[in-house]
Amino acid sequence: MTEFITDRIRNIQESSTLRMSKLSRELKEQGQDIINLSIGEPDFDTPDHIKLAAIAAIEENYTHYPPVAGYPELRRAIVEKFKNDNGLTYKASQVIVSTGAKQSLMNVIFCTLQEGDEIIVPQPCWVSYPEMIKLSCAKVNYIKAGIDSGFKISARELEAAITPKTRAFIYSSPNNPTGSFYSHEELAELAKVFARHPNILIISDEIYEHINFTGKHASLAQFPELYDQVVVINGVSKAFAMTGWRIGYMAGPEWLAQACEKLQGQFTSGACSISQRAALAALTSSLAPTKEMCKTFQKRRELVVRLFNGIEGFRFHAPEGAFYLFPDISVFFGKSFDGELIKNDEDFCMFILKEAKVTLVAGSGFGDADCVRISFAASSDQLEEAAGRIKEAIKLLK
Repeated sequence: MTEFITDRIRNIQESSTLRMSKLSRELKEQGQDIINLSIGEPDFDTPDHIKLAAIAAIEENYTHYPPVAGYPELRRAIVEKFKNDNGLTYKASQVIVSTGAKQSLMNVIFCTLQEGDEIIVPQPCWVSYPEMIKLSCAKVNYIKAGIDSGFKISARELEAAITPKTRAFIYSSPNNPTGSFYSHEELAELAKVFARHPNILIISDEIYEHINFTGKHASLAQFPELYDQVVVINGVSKAFAMTGWRIGYMAGPEWLAQACEKLQGQFTSGACSISQRAALAALTSSLAPTKEMCKTFQKRRELVVRLFNGIEGFRFHAPEGAFYLFPDISVFFGKSFDGELIKNDEDFCMFILKEAKVTLVAGSGFGDADCVRISFAASSDQLEEAAGRIKEAIKLLK
């Protein structure tokens, strides 16, 4: 049969993070001793009280179609979360629960962008932003940020990027892949620019909110003059080690929530009923397990900074949140081993995989081909072993 794959699908790229994670699993299944530092999820199990809530939900027969926008009690719990954690006031009608924060992002992008529109995206950025935007047929206007600026953009750069066609802006803080974190003071400077452009929708991806090492989380939604311009994206995957449960949510203007509910009703309907009950338990119970997990990540952050500072040629900005290191490894381009020339970040990752048995993710998927992403969502022993292997492999390059 003739292939009927659309250009829309042919033109998007496979997720580089998922590709490397898949390769890592395949090599492990072949018996190879692979250390996977490509994965973007906490290496912790979901806390027991959340799992028990899911078991109770099954026993209580939460096994029928849930409302498209999410159970009312979960939406109310999300409202309380925003009030208590972020000082933000929403109504339940402004909240939509989806099958992961990724779907929440896709809902918002599909509902607000179309051909002829432009969206500003600071780079490096999460690999899925550009591909989601491609599917909407909008155009991406990138602002490049490098190590010297802590991978953060300035108000001047933001203002210069805005055109009459600018419809939206998307950013994440803490950031994937760099671990950079915008302070309240830094966001205040950006807020002044956005206040002069009230027709720009701000998509604030805050999925790593609770994994930050600098202090209290800050959001552009906290600036009163921007409240009606901002849609906040969050979920339970990172903060509660619930990646497999697939629950995300958005909160923003009511007109946008209604549009997202309409789209989701035709796409997936409501998110998994059992997962929603588990998410309700996560959001209405103590954050103690989350805080303990964050403490562990902070110790690992200190460890990887020390370990990779000890590898000649690695240059990076110490992460302020999330669980990633994003070093510049371009010094190795042009070097070779055993007849194999390292021309770019992809070649470097494959060299490290072959010679060190460690999986990393090429930075080009995030918008910076001079870098690679290293996840420290792994045990301290694994991180030390991986760094040692990488250090020895690099000595082979000439």
